[in-house]
Amino acid sequence: MSYPWIRVCMAAALAVELCSCAHFRSGDAPPVLHQTSLITALLEGCYDGVIPCGELRRQGNFGIGTFDRLDGEMIFLDGAIFQAKADGSVVQAGDSQTVPFAAVTEFKPDQARALGSAADLNSLKTQLDAIRASNNRFYAIRVEGVFNAVKFRSVPAQGKPYPKLTEVAARQPVFERQAIEGTLVGFWCPEYAKTLNLPGYHLHFISADRKSGGHLLGCSLRQGTGQSGSLSEVHLTLPRNTEFEAVQLGHDPTRALKAAESGK
Repeated sequence: MSYPWIRVCMAAALAVELCSCAHFRSGDAPPVLHQTSLITALLEGCYDGVIPCGELRRQGNFGIGTFDRLDGEMIFLDGAIFQAKADGSVVQAGDSQTVPFAAVTEFKPDQARALGSAADLNSLKTQLDAIRASNNRFYAIRVEGVFNAVKFRSVPAQGKPYPKLTEVAARQPVFERQAIEGTLVGFWCPEYAKTLNLPGYHLHFISADRKSGGHLLGCSLRQGTGQSGSLSEVHLTLPRNTEFEAVQLGHDPTRALKAAESGK
């Protein structure tokens, strides 16, 4: 089945061939980051779903995003797609559910390390920096750990006319859990890619019992394991609808990204 999207392979700007990379066996294709839409379009309120979850499963087994009408946070882990809802609960998403924005890959870690205690999210990020070799590549990031505390958010489904993401984030439901085991799923993106995705670490949390989760706002790690997988090829799918065609995307998103990330 074909879908009405424009597929853009950003080979010239964002892809570097990995054929000589020692992390992959001869003949083993390196993983590709498949991204649906742009973070800047999401910031401006492009919330209509454009790709079904069933198609995302054909693109990989790992990733993050959101759902049609901005209905919660997406956590794609070990081939299962979970929807973290606005009440903090988690349900498994069906193949027919659509998403307006997602970043998905086949998770193939090439670096890993044990993580010591981290008092806050910035301390955890410093430890994760050690499993990234460059600030110019994309990385899939996975952390398995026991957390002293985790702070995360989700957002409720929006109605048209859609408000901008910064307005939604200012009213976001925020949840905190203590002494909890879980997984962080997400990506590290270079600063130059800030019109594509959130630069730096963009992580979602899901508990080990798969009952709670959302967009990570903060955490204190007791102990864990961090893994990263280098991504040097990005495939971008742009929505083909009137909403995307009309949105204004030329401005610098830095301030809006910070506000949407933190809700402040």
